[in-house]
Amino acid sequence: MRKCLRISCAAILLVLIAAAIGSWGRVSVADWRTASREPAGIAPDPAITQEAIVQVYGARAYSWRGTFGVHTWIAVKPTGAPAYTVYEVIGWRAYYDEPVLAISERAPDARWFGNVPEVFADLRGDGVDDVIKRIDKIARSYPYVNSYSVWPGPNSNTFTAFVARDIPELKLDLPPTAIGKDYLTNGSVVSKSPSGTGFQFSLFGLLGVLAGVEEGVELNFLGLTFGLDPLDLSLKLPIVGRVGPKTSSPPARLPEQI
Repeated sequence: MRKCLRISCAAILLVLIAAAIGSWGRVSVADWRTASREPAGIAPDPAITQEAIVQVYGARAYSWRGTFGVHTWIAVKPTGAPAYTVYEVIGWRAYYDEPVLAISERAPDARWFGNVPEVFADLRGDGVDDVIKRIDKIARSYPYVNSYSVWPGPNSNTFTAFVARDIPELKLDLPPTAIGKDYLTNGSVVSKSPSGTGFQFSLFGLLGVLAGVEEGVELNFLGLTFGLDPLDLSLKLPIVGRVGPKTSSPPARLPEQI
């Protein structure tokens, strides 16, 4: 009994430490109405960038939710387009009986209520216009446009993973803090991994396993992800996110058509 108690206390302590680390350096915002939504200067300027672009972004969620997870979205710009189109699921829209799926022309790299986003996938160049058309079609077929649940899903990360599974060109490896990414749609328990380079088993986003070339190996327990990514030499932990060398890759480009 004492041994179990010590283990439980140690586990709680580790979670609290992880929460503190995960919160370190993030913007504390008392009022969402005054929180910054200014662009972070990450996205290429459409006024001077002609090529087609697809980017997947994520930023720590607003308020206490940000301790545990991120909000993700997909931004696209066809060749020569003067602005980006952003696809995302926003939970508060459900409270006003609006579809949670929002499609808008907004700054793709805008801060998410004070929190600076990062890029999880970046695809550019020839052939990307066709990918953008597919993203639009898949996004509009998202089956949970009228429902939202912070945990375990469906939520914004469920949507992003749903689209990515049918766009293997992105090779999207969502972080462990993207809670809801493992919530499979339409009652499925087996599916491709979000990157399209592997497969996963998941019971309503609460319990499952995933193995993929891009993701490595992940265990999902109660919506929390624990994993190992051998290619990136990193651990994947709840709250904290990735632990390991941070590497930056150039934008991906599709193979030239012959």
